[in-house]
Amino acid sequence: MKKEIISTDRAPKAIGPYSQGVKAGGFLFLSGAIALDPVTGEMKQGGIEAETEQVMANIGALLEAAGASFADVVKTVIYLADMKDFTTVNGIYGRFFAENPPARVTVEVKGLPRGALVEIEVTACCG
Repeated sequence: MKKEIISTDRAPKAIGPYSQGVKAGGFLFLSGAIALDPVTGEMKQGGIEAETEQVMANIGALLEAAGASFADVVKTVIYLADMKDFTTVNGIYGRFFAENPPARVTVEVKGLPRGALVEIEVTACCG
């Protein structure tokens, strides 16, 4: 099985020894996305709403770079620093998956990179 590394300047560069995304076996695996601004590399300020919007924009840019879209997403994992943010994140997230939403897991974690409030990991189909 061949793998293809996916990267774009429209999403934040990896902050460690990993790829932004990898295509393999008919699937696209995107690394967890936090609310880093792809231009400045700084965390988006403004609370959970602003962070979630930036995370979804970063995911959208990576999906597009791979020739995919939100419609191709089959599974997500949402990591929250505080489960009290679930309803807010769910509302923003839901706008991107209005029809045929993917399978999903949402968990609260003790901490996220760079003090992020939310991180989202994505798996998509990519024929």
